[in-house]
Order: sequence, then structure tokens, then C-alpha cells
Amino acid sequence: MANVTVKAQLMLSTGELVSMSGTLAEGTASELQTSTTYSTAATSIGQFANGKTITSIVQPPTAPNGIAYAYLERRGAIICVIPVAVDGVQDSPCVMPAMVQLQAGDTIQVMANTSADREFGYSVITNRGVHAIFAGTPTGAGNTDLTHILSGQSIGQSLTGQSVVRHFATSIDGSKLSTGGVLCLNDRGLPVGGCSATKPATLQPKLNAVGGYAVNLNFVARVSYSS
Repeated sequence: MANVTVKAQLMLSTGELVSMSGTLAEGTASELQTSTTYSTAATSIGQFANGKTITSIVQPPTAPNGIAYAYLERRGAIICVIPVAVDGVQDSPCVMPAMVQLQAGDTIQVMANTSADREFGYSVITNRGVHAIFAGTPTGAGNTDLTHILSGQSIGQSLTGQSVVRHFATSIDGSKLSTGGVLCLNDRGLPVGGCSATKPATLQPKLNAVGGYAVNLNFVARVSYSS
């Protein structure tokens, strides 16, 4: 795994454009700070824009090889999932998924990966405004149940009593995905919803509202692989 340049461009409620850039290690969720090209020092987004709001994503967090997810973090929790992209494969700008007034200490965390890393990332937003990310890496053919990247809990344990209303998924596996993405299975093992997976090196993942579902305690987010 290498250290790679990750970058993003974010629009604030004041009309300012914040350029983010940094050298991050692949395979480890790391903080993306402001670019030293346009600021005197690399700074966390919360410190740089304290009291302001990110309104638009001009360029999402972008890595050269692979990328699974990104999020705005506050005091160890995910407060907003953020779309991601691979260099040169970017769609049009989009609004920030949640309008959050920034506080000192807020950071942007990014999981950049190698082009061969099979990590499956699944970012969701619920009807209560909760943002969560689930991930898992297959070892071959079979099923991989995704778990919360911070707590290690299943989707049922994390979001019971809530409904997923927007989501996106990332994976490099393409045709190896037996169901094309992730399925949420109920306590009887039956699918109640799901999300197709996007390969960031081919197409930029974006949030969508198709395939949403209610979550209960023993539900799992499962990805099935042919190899």
C-alpha cells in the first residue's frame, strides 16, 4: 500500500471555496485537511471553517487508485456521509447530504484504497437524519455481512427502528457481485431492500433513494460473491 494524494473542493455558506488536499495512506481511514497551496497550514475543516456550513461538493474526496467512503466526523461519530470518486472519473457537483454547521474539532475522514482492494463500502442516511457507513472485505466466494466502520455492529444493531432513505455503495468487484450490490435481509433471511454497487474507477457513486427499507434488530446488510 502506498501514500497517495487525496483532494476535494468544498463550497461554504459564505461563498468561499475550500481546497482540501493531503497525502494519505491507502487502506487506512485518514483525515483530509486544507491544502497548503491556498492556506498557511494544513488545517482540519472544523477549525478552518468554524461556524460555517458546507453547502456544496464541487469535487468530492478523490483518490488516484481506489476509494471506499468518506465522512464528516465529530467527536468520534459520523455526522455526514460524503460522496467519493477516483481521479478523472467525476460527475457534476452536488449538494452536501446534510447541512451541518461546522465546529472546531470536526474532521473529514477518507478511506483511500489500492486499485485491487476489494473492500465494499455502503453509506446510508436514515429517516431520522442518522448517517452511517458499513463495510466488509470478501475472502472469496460466499457471503460477506457488512459491519459499521466505527462500532463493528450489524446494520440491524446500529439502525434498528429506523429506515434507510438514501444510500450509495462502492466496490471494485463488478461481475463478481452475485446480486450486483448489497441486500438488506430481514430476520428470516429475506431481502427487504438494497443498493447496487458502483465501481469508482468507472463511475462516480452518488446517493440515491431507490431500494430503501425499514431496519429491525436482526437485519443484516449482505454482499454475495461468486469468487
